[in-house]
Amino acid sequence: MRKIVLMMSVSLDGYIEGPDHDISWHRVDDEVHRNANDAVRQLGGILSGRVTHDLMAGFWPTADAEPEASAPVADFAQIWRNIPKYVYSRTLQHADWNTTIVRDVVPEEVNALKEQAGGDLGLGGADLAASFLRHGLVDAIRLYVHPVLIGRGTPLFPGTAAALTPLHLTESKIFGNGVALLRYDVLHE
Repeated sequence: MRKIVLMMSVSLDGYIEGPDHDISWHRVDDEVHRNANDAVRQLGGILSGRVTHDLMAGFWPTADAEPEASAPVADFAQIWRNIPKYVYSRTLQHADWNTTIVRDVVPEEVNALKEQAGGDLGLGGADLAASFLRHGLVDAIRLYVHPVLIGRGTPLFPGTAAALTPLHLTESKIFGNGVALLRYDVLHE
């Protein structure tokens, strides 16, 4: 069965973005980008909320056409265009780029998606992640922890996201720019 893997970049103090959706503090160099590309390349799909999807859809479809695009950026643009995407939104009416619109997080529907053939499913977006955590649907967490404190913004794990959730560290890596990759399996009881 496929797993749901929460995949996010986060500041050391736990924020995925600063005020006004600011992510300028992300330290994604070619090494970090290649690592993330390799992880996403193995996925069978991406699950995201509308805000995250709109942010991605506003950049990645043509990112590799930009003359200054680095090799990892161009590579991810192709990965993003081709991978199946599921955007959770009650208001979105149309989405391109191999995207399915899903209205609500229904555990039975998510479990049916997990039972389909293919690679694991990457989950992104704080609100959607909180909903999946509340329903016990997250199987693993892959965090890129950036060496910065931003003080305020959107927390990855708001206080109501999940109850006590035991985790098991399965991977850690420190990149040359100081970003730390931490991967945990969720210990479902």
